[in-house]
Amino acid sequence: MTEVTHDEATNEAILTPEREIRNFTMNFGPQHPAAHGVLRMVVELDGEIVERVDPHIGLLHRGTEKLAESRTYLQNLPYYDRLDYVAPMNQEHAYCLAIEKLLGIGVPRRGSYIRVLYSEIGRILNHLLNVTTQAMDVGALTPPLWGFEEREKLMVFYERACGARLHAAYFRPGGVHQDLPQKLVDDIRAWCHAFPELVDDLDGLLTDNRIFKQRNVDIGIVTEENVYAWGFTGVVARSVGLRWDLRRAQPYERYEEFDFRIPVGKTGDCYSRYLMRMEEMRESVKIMLQACDKLDQCAGEPVLTTDNKVAPPRRADMKTSMEALIHHFKLYTEGFRIPAGEVYAAVEAPKGEFGVYLVADGTNKPYRMRIRAPGFAHLQAMDHLCRGHQLADVSAILGSQDIVFGEVDR
Repeated sequence: MTEVTHDEATNEAILTPEREIRNFTMNFGPQHPAAHGVLRMVVELDGEIVERVDPHIGLLHRGTEKLAESRTYLQNLPYYDRLDYVAPMNQEHAYCLAIEKLLGIGVPRRGSYIRVLYSEIGRILNHLLNVTTQAMDVGALTPPLWGFEEREKLMVFYERACGARLHAAYFRPGGVHQDLPQKLVDDIRAWCHAFPELVDDLDGLLTDNRIFKQRNVDIGIVTEENVYAWGFTGVVARSVGLRWDLRRAQPYERYEEFDFRIPVGKTGDCYSRYLMRMEEMRESVKIMLQACDKLDQCAGEPVLTTDNKVAPPRRADMKTSMEALIHHFKLYTEGFRIPAGEVYAAVEAPKGEFGVYLVADGTNKPYRMRIRAPGFAHLQAMDHLCRGHQLADVSAILGSQDIVFGEVDR
């Protein structure tokens, strides 16, 4: 077809061929810093308006679930540090809970309080990274500089507990690897008293900032129907007003003994998710202070089960007891055996419900191991959440979902 126009000077008809208008398709990531890892999204655009988003994953895939079938239960523990590497101990927690359910063993009181303490440290580690990088995704540079200084202090607490800054392997079936020095507990308590001031500073920098609100309010809105249809958990689910938190709904690890609040939102947009993470950091500090007090009350108590079929004996015992030496040798060469059965254990990880499904066949290795990563469920809705928004909003929506590709690709 052709389009007929007229030259005003000569009044002559001008025939111009009609051009077909088509959408523009582009790659977002995996090199883009706002992709939050090795994510490639094929984005179809009508000008600046997003028509379709197709997330492509798998660039980081290491086959963790399949590898676990050829390694003992204890050898599989370090894999969990490498899933959500922003908060490694939270992933170990779910795996240890699954093993403990199958074995029917308990955790000493002091070991349980240490787990709670470091789970909440992991929550703050995660939210500090997310809130500050979400701000950076929409143009703010100062928040990451402030937030990462506090993250560094928390990583030092990781290192002082287990010797590693990132890949901890600190939670063990039946408790934790070793006790915390009292000086470390005191330093964590001192940090908890100082940290709320930084949260207030971030609050003053971002919460009422006109540019930050323009980039996040009414962007990427999630509804209650979306939560049930897509399987959202954590902050994304609570941002619409659903008060669902496994620490309260299905208490584990003595969380029922702690006094804390579950922040919920109303609007379900990117801004609501930001506000909730800010509030969750404040609540985590309250839990950490309570955990420090409870650790003072049970000082000197064991932190790991005394069942030497599952946990290694004390090194001092190995110097005088042949039986302790045999237990240690057998545990680290053959591992422990778990009776045949299946179990699902989940924790309220910083990103949502992180679950582990284990099938045991009576040997020293899992028959099947499957991981329920919250980021995987959130990422699948990118197309639904981004349609109709502008291209610049894609990074804001992705940042508010809190995606880490270690757990998505696993």
